[in-house]
Amino acid sequence: MKNILVAEDETAIREFIVINLERGGYNVTEAENGAIAVRKYEEANGDFDIAILDIMMPEMDGLSVCKELRKRNGNLGIIMLSARTQEMDKVSGLMLGADDYITKPFSPTELVARVDALYRRIAIAELRSENNFKEEMKSGDFVLNLKNHSLLKKGKLIELTQVEFQIMEYFFSNPGVSLDRSAILKYVWGEAYVGEEKIVDVNIRRLRMKIEDTPSAPKFIVTVWGLGYKWEGNASK
Repeated sequence: MKNILVAEDETAIREFIVINLERGGYNVTEAENGAIAVRKYEEANGDFDIAILDIMMPEMDGLSVCKELRKRNGNLGIIMLSARTQEMDKVSGLMLGADDYITKPFSPTELVARVDALYRRIAIAELRSENNFKEEMKSGDFVLNLKNHSLLKKGKLIELTQVEFQIMEYFFSNPGVSLDRSAILKYVWGEAYVGEEKIVDVNIRRLRMKIEDTPSAPKFIVTVWGLGYKWEGNASK
C-alpha cells in the first residue's frame, strides 16, 4: 500500500487532499498540526512513503516537521504546501530536505501528478534495493551506489535525499556535459512537472554544501552561466 502522511491545519484543504489522494490509490493518514504529524509518524514506525506538509501550522510548523522527518529518514518523499507569498519558506523547505513544493491553490490533477512522480522515484529505489541491485558509478573520488542510494567521497558517506541522488545519477551519467535546468528538471521531476526551474538551483546549492570542499567556490558541480550545470568529478585529480 502507498502510505502518505498529510499535515494541514485547515480542515477543508486537508479533506480536499485526502479525498483526491485516496481516489488516486493512496492510503492517507491525517494530522491537523505539525506536532500530531510527528507523533503519528512515530506511532506508525515511519511506515510512510511520502509526507505532505503545510508550512504554516500551529504548535509545530511544516519546516520544523520537515527537518525532523528528514533526520529520521533520508528516503522519505517530502512535499511542502505553501501560499504564493511564502517564497522564502519554499526555499527554506527545500534546503531542509523537502523534495518538492506545491503552491496553493492547486488542482486535484496537479496534486496527484506531483505525488505520483515522487512516488515513482521512491518505488524505483526500493525495487533496486529489493533486487539486490549492486551497480556502482564512479567519478574521481566519488562512488554512487545505485542499490542503497549512497554517495561516497574518498570513502566517506554523504547522505542524500531521493532528489539529490537522482541529480547525482544524472551528473554521473553525463560527466563534463553541460546540462540545462529544464533537462535536469525533466529527468528528476518528470516530463509532466509543472513547477518552477528554481527548484533545481536550490537542490544544487544543497548538494554543494554536502560534497564541495568549499561550497562558495564549487569545483565539482560547476555553473554553466546562462544554461545550467555540469559535473567535473575528476576536478580533485
